[in-house]
Amino acid sequence: MDQRELKEYLERLATELQNGDRKLLEARLAGLTSVFPFNDYEYMLMFLKNKEIIGFEEYEKLRENYVKTNKYLELYGIAPRIFGQIWGEEHIRDIDSRFQRADKSLDPKFVGQYDIWFNDIRMEIKACRAIHSKKRGDIVSRALRYDSKEPFWMNFQQLKPDSCDAFVFIGVWVNQIVYWVMSSKEVKENEYLSHQHRGGIEFQIGITDKNITKFDIYKTSSSKIADIIIQKIRKQ
Repeated sequence: MDQRELKEYLERLATELQNGDRKLLEARLAGLTSVFPFNDYEYMLMFLKNKEIIGFEEYEKLRENYVKTNKYLELYGIAPRIFGQIWGEEHIRDIDSRFQRADKSLDPKFVGQYDIWFNDIRMEIKACRAIHSKKRGDIVSRALRYDSKEPFWMNFQQLKPDSCDAFVFIGVWVNQIVYWVMSSKEVKENEYLSHQHRGGIEFQIGITDKNITKFDIYKTSSSKIADIIIQKIRKQ
């Protein structure tokens, strides 16, 4: 169940309201100010519960079904800077204890130019969330499922291929996390690599609904990230 399906379900329940209550709900929703997590879905559920259209047991089943199919939706509520700079690195270190946060004790030349140290390999971690690129609204309301056909754009920014040996790109959808592993050489040679700023030293790679299949050769499971990185570095 995605957000559209949830809304359709709640709207079907709302048809069971008495005419006056239905008009009151519509008026309240039209003028509703939403601040996460208090949004129109939460308001409709409380209104329907108050009018005894939905019981707590039915609510629990609905919640369980929605959470089960949107287990990574909470990641869309993380502030962009925290998600991009903190969550991604911590997530990778949680996957494999051999991935260590880089510092001068591991690499005397380290000055913050990459994120992870692993077997003398310098790793940079980048994370992006899939959001509907043609829809207005906050990031949570634009969140997408992995099997969605809607347009999206993940822009992996601030890439410095000369400062690390390998990249791990993390793509987050509401129901799935995808990992792409690329060596710095593969990043440099990628057809979708472009300058982030004119004349700057930082680059970016955009993964969209139109080119995502081109990155399938770099896709791997979380348990194989370390092995893939080692293989790629040995080939260079």
